[in-house]
Parts: sequence; C-alpha cells; structure tokens
Amino acid sequence: MPGKIGTANLPLHGGRAPRWLFRRMVKLAGDITEAVVYEYGPLEFLRRISDPYWFQAFSCVLGFDWHSSGTTTTTCGALKSSLDPAEHGILVAGGKGRASRRTPVEIETAGDLFSLSAPKLEDLVHNSRMVAKIDNSCIQDGYQLYHHVFFLTEEGEWAVVQQGMNQHQRYARRYHWLSSEVQDLVESPHQGICCDTREEETLDMTAPESEEARAISVDLVQDNPEHLKKYFQKKPRLEAHQSSLYDFYPGLDMPAHHPVLDTDLTDRDLEVLQRAWEIQPASYEELLSLEGMGPKKIRALALISDLVYGSRPSWEDPVKYSFTHGGKDGFPYPVDREVYDHSISTLQDALEQARLDKKDRYQALKRLEGLVSGE
Repeated sequence: MPGKIGTANLPLHGGRAPRWLFRRMVKLAGDITEAVVYEYGPLEFLRRISDPYWFQAFSCVLGFDWHSSGTTTTTCGALKSSLDPAEHGILVAGGKGRASRRTPVEIETAGDLFSLSAPKLEDLVHNSRMVAKIDNSCIQDGYQLYHHVFFLTEEGEWAVVQQGMNQHQRYARRYHWLSSEVQDLVESPHQGICCDTREEETLDMTAPESEEARAISVDLVQDNPEHLKKYFQKKPRLEAHQSSLYDFYPGLDMPAHHPVLDTDLTDRDLEVLQRAWEIQPASYEELLSLEGMGPKKIRALALISDLVYGSRPSWEDPVKYSFTHGGKDGFPYPVDREVYDHSISTLQDALEQARLDKKDRYQALKRLEGLVSGE
C-alpha cells in the first residue's frame, strides 16, 4: 500500500477557543475548504484532511500553535459548522464525546441528501464503527478514543479524523483514515502516523508483520476457545500432601497467581470468545466486528498465537516523528485579529470572483502561493 494516513501526539491544553476566534475559524475553515473543493473537488479535500501534516498546518492557519490539543476538536468543529452538505457536497458527522456516538445517525441522514443506497449507508456505518474499534483495540498504544469525525462526500467517499487521550501522560493522539487508500481495514489502513512520542511497547495488529497472528487468532476462536482457559484462569492451590517449592526454599516468595501470558481473562471475557466461536467468524475483520470483542480479547489471542504457534505480532509503535495567525493561547504570539480578518476577506473575495467566472484574482492567489513556495 503506498503511503499511510496517520497520527499526531498532542499535549492536553485547557480552556476553549474564545467566541470571537471560533467565529473567525468557522469562516476561514469554510473558505479554505471551498477553495480546495472548487479547484480540485471534494475527494481532494478528503485526501488533504486525512493527511496529518496538512491537517496540522490547516489548524495552525486557523489559529493554533503546532502542538495544541485543540487542533483536532476545534478544527473539526469549525469544519462541521462551516460546511453545508447541500452546498459543498460534504457531510461532517460526529465530534467529541457524546457527539461521536451520533455519527451513525448523522451518516444515515446523508441517504436522501446524497441519494445513497441503503446497502451503501450500511457499509458506511460499518466502516465508521470499525475505524473506531481498530484504533482503540488493534493498535494498543495507551490512548483511549474520545473524538470521532466522519467526512462523507456525495459520491460515498469518506475520511475519518479521530483522537485518543493518554490519561497518564495527558497527551492526545490523532488518527487519520481515507477510504480511497484503504485496501484492507485490518492491514495498514492508515494514511500515515505522526507524533512526537514513540511508545516502547505497542501491540499493532494492523501491521503486515501481524498477518499470521491475525489468521491464527481467527483459527483459535473457530476451534472452540474452551481450551484457552488454561492460559488465563487461576490455578487451584496444591493439596496438603503435595510438595511444593516452599518446602525446599522457605524464603521463596511467589505470587498467588502467575499467568502464562501478561493478561487475564475473566469468565465473562471467555463467554465473549465462546459466543464468537458459535458465530464462526470467517475473517479477522468479522471477528473484530463482534460485540464484546475489545482490546483484552484481541491482545489475549495475539499473545497465544505467539506463545503456542510462534506467530509474533508487531510490537512496534506505528508512528512518525507546522504558525500563520498566532496561537489561541498567545504562543508564539497572540492572534492578530486584523490580519485574520484580512485573510478571511481575501479568500471570500477570491471565491466570489471565481463564482462569477472572473478568475483573475483567484489565479493571482495561486501565483502568490507558487511564489511563496519557491515554485
């Protein structure tokens, strides 16, 4: 697969963007998006928003310093407020916290608006749920998802920007997806992963190196998980007449329970695997989609595949190591309202001229871009 779509690590910053700034963010976000869509089409906008580096630069243009945690939630919120599906051909669904759980309902509203078939809508809702599940369970990097935004075009193409929080480090990590680049939801599905911190131990079941571990995980479930109990459940104490190491080494201090693998499954967890066996999933994606199949069960199956069959999954964190108007917190300098308003005015004027088929000024903006970039 050519390129990846990605992740950025962001420290948690308190507070909210002030209203005067957010109103400007909405206008500027809408104008930039409209410029991209007008010139290149909706799919190009999805490609850019799913690029973590472009997204980061875009958020900086809107008024964020490069590592502010608000780059995700506020930027996506500004886009959701500024984009009209009927006008721009792009629906922005989901958001932060409870808003993220409304994503399936909001996707379904696109059925009549974009004339999408029922099977297509069902597939889109499935993809939204799987994207969240994969980043929360298949990539076990210590970040719990709390933000999920689904961008959908009238052609049925989609992109996802979602974010998770590491409660111990108080850092956020962002994940990007693009439908046109996803060949397989469970193998190398991201367009690129970018952050400042590489975790020492991250289970990545989406890595190509984990292919065999994924296959064996499915086999383990298909072969009645009853036999997996021995790897996780606590062993009964030895009978009184049996000798133990304590008899020969009184000072030996051993834990009451030492599992073969570094995870424990409860009876309830094993019941989930039992129900999965009854369904007989045909693929790893189908296995993941089953209710209750969360991080603990995924990790357990991966560890058994390594312990018993030598099929080691990837434990390498899949990550890689952008100011225009200033930052909302005044760093590296406060937002200059006059310059910000001038940027909005310039873009709006350029777009208005473009709509009237008077492209001279719009082309001048393009020439200016080439001059600045040295082209």
